[in-house]
Amino acid sequence: MLIGVPGEIKTEEYRVGLTPESVADLVARGHAVLVQRGAGEGMGAGDADYLHAGATLAADAADIFGRAELIVKVKEPQAIERRSLRRGQTLFTYLHLAPDPDQVRELIDSGVVAIAYETVTAPEGGLPLLAPMSIVAGRMAAQVAARFMERPQGGRGILMSAPPGAQPARVLVLGAGTVGLNAARIALGMGARVSLLDRSEAALDRARRELGAAIALEVNSPGALARELAAADAVIGAALVPGALAPRLVTRAMLKTMKPGALLVDVAIDQGGCFETSHPTTHRDPVYVVDGILHYCVANMPGAVPRTSAYALNHATLPFVRALADLGVRAALGRDPHLRAGLNVCLGRVTRPEIAAQHGLEYAAPLEVLAGIGAD
Repeated sequence: MLIGVPGEIKTEEYRVGLTPESVADLVARGHAVLVQRGAGEGMGAGDADYLHAGATLAADAADIFGRAELIVKVKEPQAIERRSLRRGQTLFTYLHLAPDPDQVRELIDSGVVAIAYETVTAPEGGLPLLAPMSIVAGRMAAQVAARFMERPQGGRGILMSAPPGAQPARVLVLGAGTVGLNAARIALGMGARVSLLDRSEAALDRARRELGAAIALEVNSPGALARELAAADAVIGAALVPGALAPRLVTRAMLKTMKPGALLVDVAIDQGGCFETSHPTTHRDPVYVVDGILHYCVANMPGAVPRTSAYALNHATLPFVRALADLGVRAALGRDPHLRAGLNVCLGRVTRPEIAAQHGLEYAAPLEVLAGIGAD
């Protein structure tokens, strides 16, 4: 199979879909890999590394989109990239379609087979291709909070840990999934006073086992949320509904109850955000203020640490890339229900019920659509 790896063009996105080591693995299995010149430079992999791994270099993305059977990326295709997709081509990347009607429509119109990392499942449960970036984003969220609580960055002038005579930062984490646990763990390690709210008793029990007695855990209720918001110096939004919009946990009216200059870090912004006042920002321009509250809503947080992120992501995605290439896309999706759960749009039809419901579109069961792959 001819596998294509374009350079990422989202603002300040430095990750790459396949590392040189992943390319070498696929080439050894008899596949050809076409990599755009400079695609890996942001994470420290030069063109020579890809040539040594057995890749062929392409001068531009148009060559890759025009020739490759399977496109492996990191972030959702941008508008200019979506115009290059063609019917029957397979796209394997993060998509985050719930808040993005334009992308949904254009993927449908292209006829592409679009498989989203974030909805692939695992036999033991969970989202194995979302997990590595959730770990990175959660850990980064605490670092971000520490930075933007500083006064020169617009924050209240609070240090995570406190010397004698001062109080540590009060950090509220909303959601006890992978992002929330990692954010809480790092914030605790930095010396903050951390509270974690979640609607699931089971998730809170897991947090208690993993994080110990130093963290304050409580079921998320209107009273608990109001109390913790009023006390917080920083709030990390980490709630997720797989494949659907993130729940809106904090309304604009609630901002008035918070400390002036407090910080909201919305890690769920790719899925629409946890806060009513959230909108996506970039690493270049990461924050804005609403009603005196600082908002950090960067939609590709792990892109700031691309070497760590690219290797962690490839560790998780490579077995699925192998399956798609070795077996062929139709057979791989047909055999593996967990990979098939990642199929969001296929040959002009929406194959995830959450996406169809969110955008008022007809849902098609994946197994009904798979027969059309390769039939044209």
